[in-house]
Amino acid sequence: MENNFLTETGLEFAQAFLLSLGVGLLMGLERERHSSSRAGLRTFALTALLGTIAGLLGEKSGSEWVLAAGLLMVGLMMVAAYHSRPDAQDPGTTSVVALLLAYTFGAMIWYQEQTLAVMLAILTTVLLYFKTELHLLSEKLTRKDLISMLQFGVLSLVILPILPDQGFGPYLALNPYQVWWMVVLISGMSLAGYAALRLFGQQHGAPLIGLMGGLASSTAITLVYSRHVKATPNLLRLSMVVILTANVVVLVRLSLLAAMLQPELLPQLLPALGGGLLLGLVVIGWLWRILGDQSGQPETPLNLHNPAEIRTALTFGCIYAVVLLLAAWLSDVAGSEGLYAISLISGFTDVDAIALSSLRLFGMGKLPMHEAVNSIVIAFLANLVFKLGIVFSVAGPSLGRRIGLGFLALAAGTIGGWIFMHL
Repeated sequence: MENNFLTETGLEFAQAFLLSLGVGLLMGLERERHSSSRAGLRTFALTALLGTIAGLLGEKSGSEWVLAAGLLMVGLMMVAAYHSRPDAQDPGTTSVVALLLAYTFGAMIWYQEQTLAVMLAILTTVLLYFKTELHLLSEKLTRKDLISMLQFGVLSLVILPILPDQGFGPYLALNPYQVWWMVVLISGMSLAGYAALRLFGQQHGAPLIGLMGGLASSTAITLVYSRHVKATPNLLRLSMVVILTANVVVLVRLSLLAAMLQPELLPQLLPALGGGLLLGLVVIGWLWRILGDQSGQPETPLNLHNPAEIRTALTFGCIYAVVLLLAAWLSDVAGSEGLYAISLISGFTDVDAIALSSLRLFGMGKLPMHEAVNSIVIAFLANLVFKLGIVFSVAGPSLGRRIGLGFLALAAGTIGGWIFMHL
């Protein structure tokens, strides 16, 4: 019995030490690439093992100071190594921190946090490896971009946690936490497209511009490229591809929102959204073949607003809260007709607000599944009509008629999928 216990204990020890060795070797492999680094493959592997041994000794002795002493020794050792042979090009800060992390990961492995330790070790190695790319990325960021990220941090990490998570008002439809969570979700999705446009530019072609721009703001993309056509008529076909792609992305965006917030609604919603997506992709593919190579076309700058700006977020939050309250009230007073009316009106300006409110009411059990699906479809179709009006009023009939045919395909596919769902 005692032998079995010792055998099992020995296997546990061996597993912990081998995993620590692997973590250290992983990080050391990356540091070994830098000739100026004072710590390489063996140093990182031994340091991770030292962290595990320090965890073992600390547990057996009942003293927490063993771990702290080991961490201090590793830090002082690396500081002394760089002080003895200073290098102006590599002050050693990164290697010192990385080695301390390797020691910490070794200790975590001993304390049964293997999965977290390995995940953090891999992420740390990725950060170390992509030093050049991260430097180039930081050089591309402007003051406006940094402000965008900070503002999103305020929206998601400062405001959201302090809001009460309970219903207020008529029908208990207004939950401050849930309302702001939708603001964070939409702002984050839009910020991803905004950041992609800023980082990768527009040199990768019209479909990619439409894809990223559709995530940022399909309405803004429609307006901007309509203006470009008015100023530069030879951008007509390019603008068609960009605008249609951005509006096809709206269908993908709505599908993602449903999948994240109310996945049980997705099977009923997908036929309608999928039908529009399918026909939209066919039209875009056909237009792209006609368009051919447009690399010689002048670059068209996009001046999209920051989607994480506090004022923008507050505006969307207010719109969403009002739409949510009106949708709940009209659904109760006037039934489905009242809900569809607010879907139609709201869809003319913002499809996200009514889509989120419908998903929210469905999740609260205050809206049947088919009515939630119908309201989202109506809002999307109304939004297409609104954007078509933008194209006609800004760019004129030359682009308007062509975009109208593309939007007609999107609408036909969406309605066709909706009809198929009800068969």
